[in-house]
Amino acid sequence: MTRETTLHGGTHHALEGTATDHAAEGARRAAVLSSFALDGLEDDPELQAITRFASSLCKVPVALVSIVEDSRQWFLAREGLQERETPRDVSFCAHAMAGEGAMVVPDATRDPRFADNALVTGPHHIRFYAGQPLVSREGTPLGALCVIDVQERPASLDEFQREGLAVLAQAVMRLLEARREDLRARRAIADREDQLLRMIDGVPQIAWSLTTLGQFDYVNSRWKEVTGAEPPKCAEDWRAFIHPDDANATLDNWRKSLAEDEPFESEFRLRKADGSWSWMLAQASPVARVEGEQHRWFGTLTDIDEVHRAIEARDLLAGELSHRIKNIFAVVIGLARLKAANAPEHKPFAEDLAEALFALSRAHEFVRPAGEAGQERLHGLLSALFAPYRDRMGQPRVTISGTDSTVVARAATPLALVFHELATNSAKYGALSCADGTVELTITDKGDDLLLEWRERGGPRLTDAPSKSGFGSRLIEMSVTGQLRGSWERRFEPEGLVAELTVSKAAIAP
Repeated sequence: MTRETTLHGGTHHALEGTATDHAAEGARRAAVLSSFALDGLEDDPELQAITRFASSLCKVPVALVSIVEDSRQWFLAREGLQERETPRDVSFCAHAMAGEGAMVVPDATRDPRFADNALVTGPHHIRFYAGQPLVSREGTPLGALCVIDVQERPASLDEFQREGLAVLAQAVMRLLEARREDLRARRAIADREDQLLRMIDGVPQIAWSLTTLGQFDYVNSRWKEVTGAEPPKCAEDWRAFIHPDDANATLDNWRKSLAEDEPFESEFRLRKADGSWSWMLAQASPVARVEGEQHRWFGTLTDIDEVHRAIEARDLLAGELSHRIKNIFAVVIGLARLKAANAPEHKPFAEDLAEALFALSRAHEFVRPAGEAGQERLHGLLSALFAPYRDRMGQPRVTISGTDSTVVARAATPLALVFHELATNSAKYGALSCADGTVELTITDKGDDLLLEWRERGGPRLTDAPSKSGFGSRLIEMSVTGQLRGSWERRFEPEGLVAELTVSKAAIAP
């Protein structure tokens, strides 16, 4: 319950209750006080300015921002007093903070609670006191903003001074609450950062961040687990851990990405703690926290050693299969010619079959190269197919121009069959049957498709189109529509055959 005590014209409310109630209240106050971390605000310049102004406003020599704890009161800011704290049992503010408004003591020697107080009877000689409670948002009293005089003041404070003291106390609390909110935000950020770091430490990748000065400011624990070494200080220190055959290319790529503020990606072998080498995929991206701010970098190292070993095993198997398939082509071609030697009437058919098999063999060899990288391009495949068709000076008679594209293995066979058929027909009946005849193959990008135009020039002049389609035309039709998901049409112009093949990019490219 509350009791009301009249103090020379002022009103004050004190709290009474059981010992248990007081203990619980004390614990609650201690928790609230702790949440402000007030030690960091001692002698704060803004609080000092408030106490100076309070002293001037109320025309007193002493003004304090007093925080009341269990056994002491201490002063966050003080004007006109050297001491930083006094015992709680002599504290005027411990009484003031329990009220709803300012507690004013015009003459302490006449107040029964303070007449025998050491601060009144001793050298401090307190006579006049006015304290405005400092109360947290939860309603917990923390202390008081007080003004003190060594002379009694029967007239107390005027209305303007009372209002001013209340406004200044509100300013103190706004500053304290702002600090508490800032601390809460900082703790929340720190907690999230700690949670993030624990999470990053738990991932299987090596994760890191690099400052704008090129120094690592974070490398997760996986680095030491994998390498057995302390984290490098800068990116150039990677060299000591990268395989000598990979170091220059990797660091050159890194410097290029750094200079251009572009994402970095590289594969290299990393030396592990046991001295073995493991393939790693390094990836990093530049990130600016604020627009216009210089980038910092965040990256990872992912162990891809098993993937590399699987690729090596696959390539070894593919090479062995390729070698055997080439041998099969050679055996079949040899058998066809051997049979034709004993049956002259079958020789033209055997030669046609052998040429078709040669074309398929060249296509297969092209898309399954033995140790040569980067050949799987449409221009390269077609050039290999047309290599036998050259003039007396060794120059190609079939020229290829326009859009290039990658070619997957499944598309190489139908492409080889189609253009082998066009080339052999031209060599028998069209432009390539004449010494000066040529073929122009132009490839045009049509969005989702490629248009391949075969145009013959310099061959026998054509007056009439063939009356019917032969096996070769049907073979082209099946290959283009069935396997390349496209269409084709041909027309016979006076200068020679023009064939237009439209094929789906998705059917020939990865």
